[in-house]
Formats: sequence, structure tokens, C-alpha cells
Amino acid sequence: MTSRAVRPRTLQWVREFLSDGEWVAGVEVLHGGLTAEMRRLVIGSPEGGRSLVLRTVVGVEHAEEWLTAEAGTMRLLTSTGVPAPELVAFDATGKYCEYPSLLMTHLPGRTVLGDEGLAERVPLLARQLVEINALRPAEPIRDFVTESTADSAVVPPGADPSVWAAAIEVLRKPPAYEGRFLHRDFQPGNVLFDDGRLTGVVDWAGTCWGPTDLDVAHCSTNLALLHGPEWGLRFADAYQEAGGVLAATAAEQLYWRLRDACALSEELEAIPQPWREAGRSDLTTAVVQRRMHAYVTLLLETFGGGRA
Repeated sequence: MTSRAVRPRTLQWVREFLSDGEWVAGVEVLHGGLTAEMRRLVIGSPEGGRSLVLRTVVGVEHAEEWLTAEAGTMRLLTSTGVPAPELVAFDATGKYCEYPSLLMTHLPGRTVLGDEGLAERVPLLARQLVEINALRPAEPIRDFVTESTADSAVVPPGADPSVWAAAIEVLRKPPAYEGRFLHRDFQPGNVLFDDGRLTGVVDWAGTCWGPTDLDVAHCSTNLALLHGPEWGLRFADAYQEAGGVLAATAAEQLYWRLRDACALSEELEAIPQPWREAGRSDLTTAVVQRRMHAYVTLLLETFGGGRA
């Protein structure tokens, strides 16, 4: 590992937040992100050292907004039991670094994306999301927004067009909802495990206020793509078993599940890239496309096309 992996101005900025006698002893590139460069910084010291994590956002239009929001959420989470990184410093505009950057503490554990042990991890994921959704910040936070629409959904190659036409029709009738605290990107790639224990939740840039169904739907879709469509349904069941509350009717629940699936349908070539970098070479674009179609089909069959 070498500190030369960090850009010079950014490295100098990092050094300003180290204690006397500490130095950047090495750098490890972390895989798994689509929108940022992630590095673990090994901090040396006479007392034995520690690790920090550096997030650098390159060429992203909303970098300032994202990093400012993430820094604010980290401050909020310090008084909760949620295992999140602690904020060290951030430069949302790239004034001091080559690019907008955020420095945070390093949590133990790693992302686990393989099929082995999934049945044990799903309840842990569900319980953690229930805890996150139960947070009540003292100050108002932004409402959720999305750029996806019913008409922006992308039908996977070889999929049955009638299935997607039915899904898109559901999305034309948005339900009312009761707002809750959302992570907004809660999924296995943003959760750390160590020896069977859930040790951390990362990537808090999208935190917002919205329906719990949306957080559940997002994790469900990711599980369906990673491990098979039935795991999307199993996660939602585990969430309710852990005390989480979803929309009251089948039609409402179906809407949120399909909303997330159709939104991710626009990114099916990009989504599996960090998964493959993390060792899931089996998750080709074609495999993920087939799983997405199977999952949307399963949702429509399970919820009866949205009938309450």
C-alpha cells in the first residue's frame, strides 16, 4: 500500500486532521461503489495506528449536495445506536482537495454478497432497517425525490412486454404514504458484517423522509438481483417480522416494490459492476436482466396485480 494512491492536495488535507505523531502509512482501494472512489487510509502512530475512510466524488453533478447531506446525517447518527461511521471532515466543493471529499472513521467488517449464509443475514438486515426507519431527527430532513417515472422504465431484453406493461400501469397510480426516516440506499453493498454480526451501515448521502416501503423495496430488489427473486419477498417478510410496518394494502405495497424495480431497470448494466469487482463474477448483465424480469413477474403474481 502507498499514500501516492491519494491525490497530493487531498493527502495534505487529510494530514490536517491527524493527531500529532500520526501519518498516512498506506492506502487500500475499496470496491463496491458506483458514484465515488473509496479508499481505506492506514494511519500509523507510535501507539499502533488506526484506519480512516476517504470518499472522493469525481465528475458527479450533485457532489456538493450529496457530501453535505452525508456529513449532516453522520452528525445526527452519533447520538443513536445505528452503527454508522463518524464524520472526521468534509470538503463538499473541492476547495481544499482535487475533488469533493469526505473523511470518516473506519468500521469493522466487510460487505458480504455471496449466497452462503444468506438466510442468517436477511433477518439481521431487516432488524437494522427497522431501527433506521424508527429514527426521529430533531430537525426536518428533505423529502424523497426520484427522477424515474413510469415511462422511464427499461424492459430487459427478452422479457415479456405484457408483464412490464402491467407493472408500468401500476406506477401510474401513486398512493398516499406516511413519512419515516429513510436510508434510501439500504442494500447488501452498504452493510458490513464481521463473524456473522452486522457491524456497520455506510453511504448515508441519500437520507430523506418518505415511506418505509421504499427502503424495503430497494433492499428487496437488490437481494432479488444478487440471490434470486424469492429473496426480495423474503426480505419484506423479515422486515415485518422484525416489527417494521409497511403500507396497509397489497396495491400500495406492490406500487413501491415495482417503483424501485422499474427505477433500477434503467441501470442494469451498471448495477452488477461493483458486485463483480467484489467477486460475484457470475452476475453478468444478462443474468441480472433475467432476474429483474423474474422478480417483477413474481411481484405481480404475488400481489395479484395490485388488488387490495
